[in-house]
Amino acid sequence: MVGKPNIREQTEKREEALSPYAAKSKSSRGRLRWEEPCPIRTSFQRDRDRIIYSKAFRRLKHKTQVFIAPLGDHYVTRLTHTLEVSQIARTIARALNLNEDLAEAIALGHDLGHTPFGHIGEEVLNELHHGGFRHNEQSLRVVDLLERDGRGLNLTWEVRDGILNHSKGQVEILGEGWGDVHTLEGQICKIADIVAYVNHDVEDGVRAGIISQTDLPKRVVETLGHMHSQRINTLVCDIIDCSWPVSGNGSLAKPTIGMSPDVIRATNALRQFLFDKVYYPSLAGEDAVKAVKVMRLLYSYFLKYEDKLPREFAALPDGKERKVIDYIAGMTDQYALRLAEEISQ
Repeated sequence: MVGKPNIREQTEKREEALSPYAAKSKSSRGRLRWEEPCPIRTSFQRDRDRIIYSKAFRRLKHKTQVFIAPLGDHYVTRLTHTLEVSQIARTIARALNLNEDLAEAIALGHDLGHTPFGHIGEEVLNELHHGGFRHNEQSLRVVDLLERDGRGLNLTWEVRDGILNHSKGQVEILGEGWGDVHTLEGQICKIADIVAYVNHDVEDGVRAGIISQTDLPKRVVETLGHMHSQRINTLVCDIIDCSWPVSGNGSLAKPTIGMSPDVIRATNALRQFLFDKVYYPSLAGEDAVKAVKVMRLLYSYFLKYEDKLPREFAALPDGKERKVIDYIAGMTDQYALRLAEEISQ
């Protein structure tokens, strides 16, 4: 009788047809702790599934992208942003004959460490915590430790590297300070993150009445397009065209994911426009002021009353301050608001 096929091994064999620069799941640098391989899924597919089923991923649906606890149903949340990044990353990886499963896993996990109230919450925790706070580092902490009651998700090195190194700050795309990711799939996620947010944040800015489509810089419109779908299509096609050598040429000295000079300039101009007209103004509104007060209140309260921390955080092998940071960073916007109200009564 013919034995049952090992589906994972068959998938790993098919991965050999990928670009020589693609990360192969069979050649992964491994996990923090060894595990018996899955008979069905490759290591990167398994990582993707673990991220999707995590509590931190579920909470993204109630975390701010730009606008705090918006009343409208169509504003982007941290979860819908993550799904858009995943879709864009998968499209680029597939077109370039790279590992789509790895790109997807990194994209789905890249923002798991984001605080409530978006970057406002991140700035407050960075100011309060003596060791600083960066959401990409917190995302890695989530998958390494905080999930599964302190056991973490035990992801592969490649996914963890992509999560840790996806963050860009306000540096120019592919410019000085852009930073290194050690797989092309990780580079794809990093650039897909920008493609997603510079487009959906325009839509949210218009929805909120802060900007209008006619406010966009002329260079941006002429280069990238008038509509949301046109801009995404222009960016994705340009990335694929400029990165095409990585799809199969085995003689590149430094394979990389890139963009053309004109498109980079237009995208950087769009990002700066968003910082000036959407992001910075959103930091000065009443909702932002309230968010800062909430974050500070929660931090001071739980530092004073460590016994009020949930069991899973109280049991962490860290100091009190670190436990409080972990607890607050994992909160959704609405939970943080409700908890602060309860504390204030």
